[in-house]
Amino acid sequence: MGKAFTEISAGLIDAIAHAKGDESRAVLRHHTPIDVKAIREKTGMSQERFSATFGIPIGTLRHWEQGLRTPRGTARVLLKIVDSNPKAVIKAIQAED
Repeated sequence: MGKAFTEISAGLIDAIAHAKGDESRAVLRHHTPIDVKAIREKTGMSQERFSATFGIPIGTLRHWEQGLRTPRGTARVLLKIVDSNPKAVIKAIQAED
């Protein structure tokens, strides 16, 4: 069998071991919850303005705030930066215009 089969097989064996609670090479990443509504309120913006300012679809923002979805990837990074220093992010965005 080829290299791909060997790698896939090893991955499946490792996944099964992890699922059973046995020792495995699985890497788990747990993200702390992010309070999107609190971040938005920190900026003093309405949902509509926050959405337009940061390029986030309004429906997505509402889903995050209601806990129906969780921001991931670059959206999560952006929100953490906005939470850390909203004025700097807004200033940087306005400098683009």
